Amino acid sequence: MVKRSRIVAFFLIIILMASLIGTTTNPILKKIKLGLDLQGGFEVLYDVKPVNKNQKIDRDTLVHTTEALNNRINVIGVSEPNIQIEGTDRIRVQLPGVEDQNQARETLGTTATLSFRDVNDNLMLSGTDLKEGGAKATISSRNNQPIVSVELKDRKKFRDVTKKIVDMAPNNQLVIWLDFEEGVDSYKDAVANGNPKMLSAPNVNEVFNTTEVTIEGHFTQKEAENLANLLNAGALPVKLKEVYSTSVGAQFGEQALNKTIQAGILGIAIIFLFMIAYYRFPGVIATITLSIYIFLILLIFDLINGVLTLPGIAALILGVGMAVDANILTYERIKEEIKVGRSIKSAFEAGNKSSFVAIFDANITTLLAGVVLFYFGTSSVKGFATMLIISILMSFFTAVFGSRLLLGLWVNSRFLKDLPGWFGIKRSEIYALSDNKTTHDLPTRFDKFDFVKHRKKFYVFSTVLILSGAIILGIFRLNLGIDFSSGTRVEINAGKTLTTEQVKSELTEIGFPTDDIVLAGAQNEIGVARYKGVFNKNEIAKFKTHFSDKYGSEPNVSTVSSTVGKELVKNAFYALLFAAIGIIIYVSFRFEYAMGLTSVLGLLHDAFFIVAFFSLTRLEVDLTFIAAVLTIVGYSINDTIVTFDRIRENMTAKKRLKTEQDIADVVNKGLRQTLTRSINTVLTVIITVVALLILGSESIRNFSIALLVGLLAGTYSSIFISAQWWYDLKVRELRKNGPINTVKEKKKWSDEPQV
Repeated sequence: MVKRSRIVAFFLIIILMASLIGTTTNPILKKIKLGLDLQGGFEVLYDVKPVNKNQKIDRDTLVHTTEALNNRINVIGVSEPNIQIEGTDRIRVQLPGVEDQNQARETLGTTATLSFRDVNDNLMLSGTDLKEGGAKATISSRNNQPIVSVELKDRKKFRDVTKKIVDMAPNNQLVIWLDFEEGVDSYKDAVANGNPKMLSAPNVNEVFNTTEVTIEGHFTQKEAENLANLLNAGALPVKLKEVYSTSVGAQFGEQALNKTIQAGILGIAIIFLFMIAYYRFPGVIATITLSIYIFLILLIFDLINGVLTLPGIAALILGVGMAVDANILTYERIKEEIKVGRSIKSAFEAGNKSSFVAIFDANITTLLAGVVLFYFGTSSVKGFATMLIISILMSFFTAVFGSRLLLGLWVNSRFLKDLPGWFGIKRSEIYALSDNKTTHDLPTRFDKFDFVKHRKKFYVFSTVLILSGAIILGIFRLNLGIDFSSGTRVEINAGKTLTTEQVKSELTEIGFPTDDIVLAGAQNEIGVARYKGVFNKNEIAKFKTHFSDKYGSEPNVSTVSSTVGKELVKNAFYALLFAAIGIIIYVSFRFEYAMGLTSVLGLLHDAFFIVAFFSLTRLEVDLTFIAAVLTIVGYSINDTIVTFDRIRENMTAKKRLKTEQDIADVVNKGLRQTLTRSINTVLTVIITVVALLILGSESIRNFSIALLVGLLAGTYSSIFISAQWWYDLKVRELRKNGPINTVKEKKKWSDEPQV
């Protein structure tokens, strides 16, 4: 008898979740903060330097500096700035959505120390003599020009200073400087060659008994207002040196956001259709839980006040593939249990129980890669890692518990009792329970293929590819982006088709010639130029002003100093190293050392293919490339672990491996049993990656290519390399020690009650 109450409960849950998602999604999306790459803005990393030899840079100094920077940002009017102290002598500032990036950079980086000196550069008055908040921009009553009025604290001190200057006639100039540097700047040199730091040098012909000083520096109204704002915000207690910066034009950000969201929607929609077509009713349940998964990720990201970046959206979309994988694992297990003659309810319980450990192990290893990325990553890579970690946790929760709850309501209602077709199974495929068939005995569509017998062919194929890759890498090296090689990268969006010569001519015209130019975009509308040197803020301002006026879109400009470039290389190496060590330790603990070793060898195999491919194609290697490699490490180990989990089950069923054929049987059977799942999983992830590659932003094109190559290499190694290497190790163990007892390798958690 059908228990209608459970079906009613199912629909009530769906209505409740649909109402919750429908009413809260838009407010959540509006509250989520977008990164620079999605709304424009700029990010800069400063080295904090002392203003004199006696100053010590300590934590208090850094805190005071961030407070001074925050005051300046308030003047600029950025609503959600992000200022972080990094290490012992660095400060990172992110200003998303800032409209005038040139002004923002100038306002932040200028120390804004005002000083009054005589013609011999002796200090007469300093910034400490200014009254707090006493600077204002006004119009001169004498010549109707913009000026800056400054109020001093001490009337007597100013009277004494003007008396001294008057007595120096005819050299009676009071020279007003902004950020004067001892031993570098001088009045005589400024008169001869000009110096923007010298604001004005008025003659002092009488002693002034006032506290108000006017600075007439041939300002525009905007320049006068900026100077007044700087002086009111207060001088920085230190010097700031740019060591890394990146700026994104608002138009670039808007296009990137729209393109990537469209690609994500298309990719996810195709996955939903695939799941429903292949897995029937469980596929419908999967689409529901995947929708809940996406909602929960956005909700949590909003609650932790995360900043959503372009790689972060990619991580969210790719997380759908991981959530699908958990569903596929469970549904394939349920189908196997139905085929051996179990009832739908019994198959549902057994399938969930047997798939839990594989899902758990696979998610843990991918989580390791995400944690390592977060620890060693910076900026957008850290955002990618954050989203990846949240995605893994939420995919595990929704796919394991959410799908189990929703499908369980239908199974336990008995509505599906005699409907195996709803699970995509023909009645002719189901054995009678009296046949005493087990899931290990079920035939597969791949039974004719002997994975072990042909392993040497795959070894030869991989060896040829690896040697070819090593030669390619030795000849061409990697095309390192400025993240690792240091320098400046300029990305110009013309909005129309460009030619290399056209871009080269433009850059030469403004005084920045380079031969390192490539075109990008669907219609070659984007020109990318690279320079070995690190541009200063004035050079960056010149770039932005010129191309903004010409094409109506600010170019993206990124600069990386050699110091930061070396640090990024070191962190990338550590990230890959610690991810590999963590995975081999975990897999060795959960399975056995031989499986851990061959899994990591498979990962190195996959990572090398990506590196060699990028060397051959001359694609640029940047920080997102490292994120892609570590993501592939997670996906590849995920696939390998699922395979080893089945091999371990088959070993336990055999109890003893007496011959080489016994070992070959458990390997072949494990690979055949998981191959459908491997193909379906990689297919769903490839769908999202291809959507990102074709329709997504140009900014993550190389990231998407690295993922696609890595996915194909990872699937290949999981099916044709890793398990076969393990076979060779076990054969060696058999020859050395005799028959292998497999009972001790029984799953540790399989007998525990599962939720």
